[in-house]
Amino acid sequence: MMRVTRHAQAPGYVAPAHHGVATARLQGHEAGPTERFWVGLSYYLPGDGADESPAAEETVYVVLAGTLVVQAEGREEEIGPLDSVHLAKGTVRRVDNRSARPATLLVIIGNRHQAAAPLPEAPAREASK
Repeated sequence: MMRVTRHAQAPGYVAPAHHGVATARLQGHEAGPTERFWVGLSYYLPGDGADESPAAEETVYVVLAGTLVVQAEGREEEIGPLDSVHLAKGTVRRVDNRSARPATLLVIIGNRHQAAAPLPEAPAREASK
């Protein structure tokens, strides 16, 4: 199955602890079902950011345009176009646009794990005779 979300029709969503950041959901949740992750775009104007908070699930950021400063685990890194950051679930992070230009961030976040159905037991093999 292939599902296309056109940028112009991508639904916006509210990102907790973000201030002044515009968002669009490209895949997952209200943009259509996905199993293991969802994908969004975040648009950071100069001075915009995401306050310090733990990553709810495993997260990957990829800067598509501009630069952003990501802080986590006592480190601070400026990331630019096509730079990426991986954050393990629970990592406390902060994101800021300290530049004078807008920045666009591709966001990939794992879906919350649901209890998996138990796997069927394999049939017992007969002992060789």
